[in-house]
Amino acid sequence: MKLRKKLVAVGLLSAMAWLILASTGLAQTPSAPPKATLDTGDNAWMLTSSALVLMMTGPGLALFYSGLVRKKNVLGVMMQCVFLMCLMSVIWAIYGYTLAFGGDGNAWIGDFRYLFMHGAEATWDAATGKPVTPLCDPKLVAANIPVLTHMLFQGMFFVITPALICGAFAERMKFSAMVVFMILWGTLVYCPLAHWVWGGGLLAYGSEHAKGIGAGGALDFAGGTVVHISSGVSALICALLLGKRLGYGSEPMPPHNLTYTAIGATMLWVGWFGFNAGSALAANGLAASAFAATHFAAAAGGLTWAAIEWFFRGKPTVLGTCSGVVAGLVCITPASGYVTPMSAILMGVAVGIVCYLSCTALKSRFKYDDSLDAFGVHGVGGTLGAILTGVFATRATGATFDISHANLLGLLEGGPVLKAQVMAVLITWGLAIVGTFVILKAIDATIGLRVSREAEIEGLDFSQHGEEGYIFI
Repeated sequence: MKLRKKLVAVGLLSAMAWLILASTGLAQTPSAPPKATLDTGDNAWMLTSSALVLMMTGPGLALFYSGLVRKKNVLGVMMQCVFLMCLMSVIWAIYGYTLAFGGDGNAWIGDFRYLFMHGAEATWDAATGKPVTPLCDPKLVAANIPVLTHMLFQGMFFVITPALICGAFAERMKFSAMVVFMILWGTLVYCPLAHWVWGGGLLAYGSEHAKGIGAGGALDFAGGTVVHISSGVSALICALLLGKRLGYGSEPMPPHNLTYTAIGATMLWVGWFGFNAGSALAANGLAASAFAATHFAAAAGGLTWAAIEWFFRGKPTVLGTCSGVVAGLVCITPASGYVTPMSAILMGVAVGIVCYLSCTALKSRFKYDDSLDAFGVHGVGGTLGAILTGVFATRATGATFDISHANLLGLLEGGPVLKAQVMAVLITWGLAIVGTFVILKAIDATIGLRVSREAEIEGLDFSQHGEEGYIFI
């Protein structure tokens, strides 16, 4: 009976999401794309970048997060990451990609040109007797690569973004609730936001739809708004609605294996080159610039966090240094293709300070249980990065041009985009808060969000999956 209720609830929630999408009446017949020529070098780099970004979720994030929880929950966190690699990949192939990148005719959501991978999969041309690999439409994606390659690359972002949220509700959310939440959140929050920023929607730089926010739209090279602010702010809402872990604030809850965390953090660092440099969508000078900015921001963030601990606490920690590295990577993500390496170092220093305070003073002051600091690093770091993009962005990298403002971008070179960056941050915060709140309330009213007291005490490894991470003989 309980299983039947859960299945019915999942079906109703999924149907609701589809009805919302269908009611927009956005299905369009795609126009014939201009002819393009495959660039094999760019394609090789983008496939490599796709693999690097996938590695960020598993094993990167899986190890990073699992080392921070108690040993009775290590498999629970790993399962969330691995399961989401499977679940979100299938959703992306079926309808996620087309909602995010299915044309720029609508400001709010993509059309259905790639539904069920139609128009993306290889076909057989009977007239020529040869296979045909669809290439990206230059009007939608300025890259000479197959649609499948672009779909795969962007799909890896769709995989890791919801996995980041898991850090806020670690050790207390029901696995079934997590599954339903991620399906709905990916559909109703991530896909629209990705279209707004990267698919020619209402925030996209250079889009006709973005005139309302000024400066021709907002800059987000690799996901400051789409990935980090959306996941970080949603993580905060999850932490607040689920409440604190049993014993939080009164019982010690130290990380059970910082070795895992250190390995995971360095894997994230390496994978992030695919995340940011890959967002150039080509093996060119812009990719090199984004690669360098990413590396130096991470290094500066790690040094800054360690230095703060060393000064105020007398000892620099592995956890603090790793957290600073990740904060630096988060902050530089929206700016990576728009700033120089020296500006990236300044951004790394700034985010090291701000995220240290958000994970210590801010969290202590308001006493919310953001278990693994998903909001403190991704929400706060992503917000700072998006705003600082409006300060340091320069036309020198060649990432984009704005003819109406003589190509000027960031505040330091006299450009106008800072206002648009702030507007994009506010809009992203609003969507993440409202969308996450509504979805969680609907799930809580149907199948419930949180495990029982007994299950939480026992640990999610055994109560949710019937397994144990460690067996001592």
